[in-house]
Amino acid sequence: MFKNAPMGMLVQMLTSLRRRALFFVNRNARRGAEKIGEAQGLLEAAGFELVEIPSYRPADMTAIICDKASTVDCVIMGGGDGTLNSALEGLVKTKLPLGILPLGTANDLAKTLAISTSLSEACEHIVRGHLRRIDIGRVNEKYFFNEAGCGLSAKLARALSKEQKGTFGVLAVGMSGLQILSDMRPFRAEIRCNGDVLKVRTAHLMIGNGKNFGGWLKSHDAAIDDHKLDLYSLEIRHAWEVVKIIPGMLQGRYVNSPGVRLIQAQEFEVRTSRPLRIDTDGELTTMTPAVFRVLPQAIAIFAHTPPE
Repeated sequence: MFKNAPMGMLVQMLTSLRRRALFFVNRNARRGAEKIGEAQGLLEAAGFELVEIPSYRPADMTAIICDKASTVDCVIMGGGDGTLNSALEGLVKTKLPLGILPLGTANDLAKTLAISTSLSEACEHIVRGHLRRIDIGRVNEKYFFNEAGCGLSAKLARALSKEQKGTFGVLAVGMSGLQILSDMRPFRAEIRCNGDVLKVRTAHLMIGNGKNFGGWLKSHDAAIDDHKLDLYSLEIRHAWEVVKIIPGMLQGRYVNSPGVRLIQAQEFEVRTSRPLRIDTDGELTTMTPAVFRVLPQAIAIFAHTPPE
């Protein structure tokens, strides 16, 4: 193909084959600082030209992506779910595809998409270039990949420190979760969806988009590309009653699970007896009252395509 081509043409053709990627690794992520050099080497060896973002302020990420959108082919980010979430609004606006290097604590989005935590395998997903379109959620104009919640998860988001996650990983989530559960305070909520109004007394409301949450919870009743959101209401009054939901948690099945109400819809309106903070992918971002909506096939990610 290139045998008789002039040298200048060869250089131009090879340059055109290179992909330019806006590249960022959160050095504060659990494995970020130790893996950034390895990630750069693997991607550059595979032909990527990396346009690195030198510093990280979540509030600036949307503006940075929008500013660079016309000069890059994709965005590659290393970190956890909170890091990925900081890029989500920019990805929605620019339609750039996302490559994921799972270097955080829970890596729930990567698990849902079967992206390996092995850095070389995660890079291979990106190099192969197979794109999978997924749904995302939005609550009060804040976007999320995995979940948005009020009640226990919002308290957990406040309680977990970077030091705890860095030292204990997913165990930190479990330890803090048990402590918060022992001191839970149920609240009243009104849920509007599918033309109905439902009033509940609950310890926690979570609206999920994917299959994995909190580093160890899984839901086989959900999918990240089914064009629906999944509302889970934890309707227990005392911490010891959590034993009722353990079978469902272990199986990842919540339909007809005692103590958990599961509702699926494209939109939920939630009002609570008092304003409550809401976390999106583990970061506190908004409050009730809230409207949650699904945005079908809103972005594309380098990942395995799901089996038919």
